[in-house]
Amino acid sequence: MSTSTVANTDVPNARLDQSKMRKIATASVIGTTVEWYDLFLFGTASALVFNRVFFPDLPPEVGTILSFLTFAAAYVARTLGAVLFGHFGDRIGRKSMLLVSLLTMGAATLGIGLIPDFNTIGLAAPFILLTLRIIQGLALGGEWGGAVLMTVEHAPAAKRGWYGSLVQVGVPIGTLLANLAFLIVTAAVSEEALVSWGWRIPFLASVLLVAVGIYIRLNIEETPSFHQVREQGAKAKLPFVYLMRHYWKQVLLGGIATLSTGSTFTLMVASGVNYGTSAIGLTSNLMLWVVFAACLIGFVCIPLFGRLSDRVGRKPVIAAGIIAEALLAFPFFWLMNTGNVAAVLLAYAMMMVAFSANYGPIATFLAELFGAKVRYSGLSVAYMLSGLLGSAITPAITVWLLNLTGQSDSIAWYILGASLLSLIALFLLTDNRLRNIDRVGATTSVEVPA
Repeated sequence: MSTSTVANTDVPNARLDQSKMRKIATASVIGTTVEWYDLFLFGTASALVFNRVFFPDLPPEVGTILSFLTFAAAYVARTLGAVLFGHFGDRIGRKSMLLVSLLTMGAATLGIGLIPDFNTIGLAAPFILLTLRIIQGLALGGEWGGAVLMTVEHAPAAKRGWYGSLVQVGVPIGTLLANLAFLIVTAAVSEEALVSWGWRIPFLASVLLVAVGIYIRLNIEETPSFHQVREQGAKAKLPFVYLMRHYWKQVLLGGIATLSTGSTFTLMVASGVNYGTSAIGLTSNLMLWVVFAACLIGFVCIPLFGRLSDRVGRKPVIAAGIIAEALLAFPFFWLMNTGNVAAVLLAYAMMMVAFSANYGPIATFLAELFGAKVRYSGLSVAYMLSGLLGSAITPAITVWLLNLTGQSDSIAWYILGASLLSLIALFLLTDNRLRNIDRVGATTSVEVPA
């Protein structure tokens, strides 16, 4: 059945003025940017050098698949991190978990930059890499949901889509910075030096970004929704258990509805880079610049689509993005296969616009599915489930499909299938844009239509 729409009325005196709201949004964006920078450094390194650094005795395509499977391990950990950080985020508060997650991510990324290579310590090297990658995943599992809630739960009802989309901008900015870091390094050192030690520089440099993120986050306030839960004594004893008892459909369908965002974005920043360099023969430097340009487009488009969702609803904007991703799946590869730089840029630009429409409103859409007492857990688990179903396996599957068939169309069919699944799940959920998100009980949350 479907619950009736409840108009959103803010908690009296709980919302922040515009200057404080900007401060909250800035803190969330910077922190999330740092987390995604750290995460996508790994994806870029996996596509460019990790097969030679940690799997040198294997055929190149096998080493690349293993690098991408290590990349995927973080997504399993992200789901566990979502449960862990969600538990404490719903019981202790959003702010403290954001600080812990940022520190954890920074330590793991620094550790990756310090790992000896395979030739130095043998099999211990890829195992240490895998361990640190898992720690990265645990941290991101707690980071993203908390950052979204800091903005969405503070935001005025009419601007939740806008503020939620600002957190999403951390993805293209973080990716842009990760690619910029590798562009600088690849331009400054030889290929041999890049494989030997140059790839470590972007990982070590993340310490500076983490320090900035922590400093800013120390000065933000807890959200009105969590204050409401605490004042009413309504905290769930075991948030994950409560979540799966009352919201399991929203978690499952929310994860599937978001699947295509992960598949599409990972296609561009990891699989596309590998395809462009290994199958088309484009230089790694060129592909990094293409991803860089696409991320600039995402930086502009994501908040625009978030704002649009405040006016017309979340579902129409998200659905339009998913449909566009599906329609562009084959043209994306047709343009790439030309080997023409302008055509490759066009392919990435069109796909990034489609992705932005899908991704911009999705954070707020997911947050609005859950009651305040388990929103951190619900939002985080649903989103990280989508990463596990989409982002985690996309790089390895695309390499496998390409080796199996020799045809890029096989990858396009994969992206098309992911988009179709997401679209079906999206339409089984209700747009919750007009609800009062500060209420704590399960009955205030959207219900999946029967």
